[in-house]
Amino acid sequence: MKMLLPWELLILLSLKECLAENTRHGPVFTQEPSDSIFPLSTDDKQVFINCKAKGNPPPHYRWKIDGAEINTESDPNYSLVEGNLLINNPHVINHGGVYQCITTNTFGTIVSREAKVQFAFLQNFSRKSRNTVSVREGQAVVLLCGPPPHYGEIKYSWVFNGQRSFLKQDARRFISQKTGNLYIAKVEASDAGNYTCAVRNMMTNATVFSSPTPVVVRRDAVMGEYEPKIEVQFPDTLQVSKGSSVKLECFALGNPVPSISWRRADGNPLPGKIKINLSSGVLEIPYFRPEDAGVYECVAENSRGRNVARGQLVFHNVEHLHWVQTLKDAHMAIDANLQWECKAIGKPRPTYKWLRNGQLLTAERIHVESGRLTISRISLLDSGMYQCVAENEHGAVYASAELKVVASPPDFTRRPVKKSTVIQRGGEVVLECRPHASPRATISWWKGGELLKDSKRYTCLARNHFGTSSSTGTLVVKEPTKIIVPPLSLDATVGQSLVLPCEVSSDSSLSPIFKWFFSGKAIDFSRQEHFEMIGGGFAGDLMVRNIQLKHSGKYVCMVHTEVDTVSAAADLIVRGPPGAPEGLVVSDITDTTVQLSWSSGPDHHSPVTMYMVQARTPFSIGWQTVRTVPDSVPGQMMHATVKDLNPWVDYEFRVVAINSVGVGEPSTPSKQIRTKAAVPKVAPVNVSGGGGARGELVIVWEPVPEEQQSGEDFGYVVAFRPLGSTTWIQTVLASPDASRYIYRNESIAPLSRFEVKVGVYNSIGEGPFSRVVRVFSAEEEPSEAPSRVWARALSASEIEVYWEPIPPGASREKIIAYEVLVWEKGSLQSEAETVRVIDTTALLSGLKGSTVYLISVRAQNSAGLGPCSSAFNITTKKPPPSQPPGNIEWNLTNSKIFLNWEHVKAMENESEVTGYKVMYRQTWHGRTTILETNKTSVELQIPSGDDYLIEIKALTEGGDGTSSGPIRIPKMSSLNSNGSLSPVPMKICCFIMFFVFFICTG
Repeated sequence: MKMLLPWELLILLSLKECLAENTRHGPVFTQEPSDSIFPLSTDDKQVFINCKAKGNPPPHYRWKIDGAEINTESDPNYSLVEGNLLINNPHVINHGGVYQCITTNTFGTIVSREAKVQFAFLQNFSRKSRNTVSVREGQAVVLLCGPPPHYGEIKYSWVFNGQRSFLKQDARRFISQKTGNLYIAKVEASDAGNYTCAVRNMMTNATVFSSPTPVVVRRDAVMGEYEPKIEVQFPDTLQVSKGSSVKLECFALGNPVPSISWRRADGNPLPGKIKINLSSGVLEIPYFRPEDAGVYECVAENSRGRNVARGQLVFHNVEHLHWVQTLKDAHMAIDANLQWECKAIGKPRPTYKWLRNGQLLTAERIHVESGRLTISRISLLDSGMYQCVAENEHGAVYASAELKVVASPPDFTRRPVKKSTVIQRGGEVVLECRPHASPRATISWWKGGELLKDSKRYTCLARNHFGTSSSTGTLVVKEPTKIIVPPLSLDATVGQSLVLPCEVSSDSSLSPIFKWFFSGKAIDFSRQEHFEMIGGGFAGDLMVRNIQLKHSGKYVCMVHTEVDTVSAAADLIVRGPPGAPEGLVVSDITDTTVQLSWSSGPDHHSPVTMYMVQARTPFSIGWQTVRTVPDSVPGQMMHATVKDLNPWVDYEFRVVAINSVGVGEPSTPSKQIRTKAAVPKVAPVNVSGGGGARGELVIVWEPVPEEQQSGEDFGYVVAFRPLGSTTWIQTVLASPDASRYIYRNESIAPLSRFEVKVGVYNSIGEGPFSRVVRVFSAEEEPSEAPSRVWARALSASEIEVYWEPIPPGASREKIIAYEVLVWEKGSLQSEAETVRVIDTTALLSGLKGSTVYLISVRAQNSAGLGPCSSAFNITTKKPPPSQPPGNIEWNLTNSKIFLNWEHVKAMENESEVTGYKVMYRQTWHGRTTILETNKTSVELQIPSGDDYLIEIKALTEGGDGTSSGPIRIPKMSSLNSNGSLSPVPMKICCFIMFFVFFICTG
């Protein structure tokens, strides 16, 4: 290896020290100063101008104003806060200007963009008094504001006679926000007074007021009428940039007060986004677009004439300066040639300059042409921070990059020759030798100590004028891998499962890795339920389960080893039911047929053998197969005639394709169509009748379904005639829902026989009649009353009534029910309540106790009610006692409850007590058990462990008496307890029971 000279060693050591810290780099701005306007008021003592950069080592900062260095050590108004410039007690004149931030570290210097800094301020008006303005009534006047020195956006207002609110603008008075002047189109007597101009700085929020201007209105003469004079108008030409907002002012003086209107000179309407305010004196166009450009006119008009001001708005497409190609840091070897190029776009076209470490580039080896920088044979001295600056009249943009010039001997530390390279026998291999070297090293390969010919051990020797280095690797030869059982192309049917084989022979020292690809994408077996790889070692077969149509495609088995990769492919064709036919069209619509045409969908690798046509209507249950011509539509035919449809019905159609695999998906339904109307073809069915009142012939039928009415204005023709007559009586029912017709004629004898038929019609014509049926007219009401009516009182509120039925042979009428009438003695029969039954007995309930009732019964048939029987008198029993059982005591021992209560004494008008009813059940649920006794005590056998509710009522012939109310017996598992219940209100009773229970169990 060559020995290095002392100066070479010095350079090498310094370069190694620089390269050791590969994260070190020059400064890069993360925040640069920008043009700013700061509000300046008495409260503002400090202003920050931002500047921040990153770098390693961390950079330090300095600033310039208007090209001059700022000494933050000696100037008390300036100080640095990290990289930011802090201005203390800023002054409008002293501290306004163009600022630039400069940052430096050991790798170089960069400068920021220039930032114009200004201060918003507003000085006071002069305190000098203003002259009085004298004006005649009807004349116009302009009051000048004359704002004081200021900077920043301001707003003008006027105050009249010192009022707290500002003067309101209207059609007569206008304040220009361009000049601040107040314009009064026509002076009135009320305008006399003092006017003060108010100016507000929108940034500092400060407001100053002028001295008042007195206005005197003269009464000696009145100004006559004159045509408008436009006093406030906009420029003849105005450049407006894209997206900005433009306001045009226009105001006219005149008598009478002129009206202001706006228009476009080309006659086009004003854009909808335009805002017109202040009584039309200001027109604002927000978000200016190219279509908003043109000539705009302000028209001032009164009864004496009109005047027009016009100006052109020109769309100014300002393209802000911006980069389309910037710089990238460069790490280059010594003596190499550097070429950088930057490119910016803007109007006007920018010019370029190049900086190195903040200074303009000048050197013999440096060539600058527009945005291209070329440095030939770079040296270590060329290292540093470079900036490309593009600028035009609107500003400048800066792009920065760092150049590091590297000089080093060959080094294999990071990229040595691969220690072991495996290759198949007969194959080719590339051994890489890529040492790090600057300048680039010359490369030679050696076998041991000889130049490379053929060997298993190889050495790469790299050399440049800074030194020499080498790296050695070994080459290992393996047997090639071959696929001995490849997958074969197959056909399959949807739902089947199959295996695609893939078996290899390979060097025994290698472990093959199998991968399967489907349609160009690797199969992820963890996410594919249909795919599974089976086998092992030198086999990696693919199992495809429950094959679907989507599994058609190319399958590739790829086998990868350390030395090579082999693959084999096969095509899988999946046959399935055909896809949905497409483009279904309905045409040639008649009353019972339509013509359908369609195009075929995918056949899924099995030809379509036939098509099936289906239809649905609002009346059908889902889709139904319809009859076609031909009866069976072959797979090659893409049209058919649908027949046997119902007229005047809305239909949708779809087509289903069928092949040898099965029935496919249906097509998208056609648009809904309606068949044409026709004469009805279906007559009503189930025609019958009978019943009704005396003198009526009742005819009923089942209405024709809507889908069989065949057209609009559907109705029925009812025809009937007495049996033996040849003349039909007809009537028309213009309702499609009619199902009943009643013919009334007092001369019709009861149960007369008629022949009846019902026909149909619609707006097209008359349809068929039903078959003729025989129907009886109504029968007459029963002529006899029920006999042997008798009743007995069951209680104070119930009576049971009995009677003999009318004998079947006594009347031609069929009795269908009986009606029982009941009313109190002394009231009218017409006030009676009725109960309808079909038997010969009735239970009347809800009656009063100790009350005399009259009862009568009459029969009913289809014609109506017959005569009433003679009234039968009966008296209900006395009511039960209103007093409930009292002084109830209970005792619980294990599963037995002993109850005692006080006997209930009936009053004179109440039924005597004959016994007691005890009802008990588990709390809130369970079946109620009833026990009757003629004693005032009872023993109940109940299971322990449950709460029970118990009620006691007195029994009388007048019914059950008043309940004692629920008595709660708490569960007392295997314990003895007792309690009592006095006749007190329920809430108190429950409390006493709980209290007694608590004491007893305590």
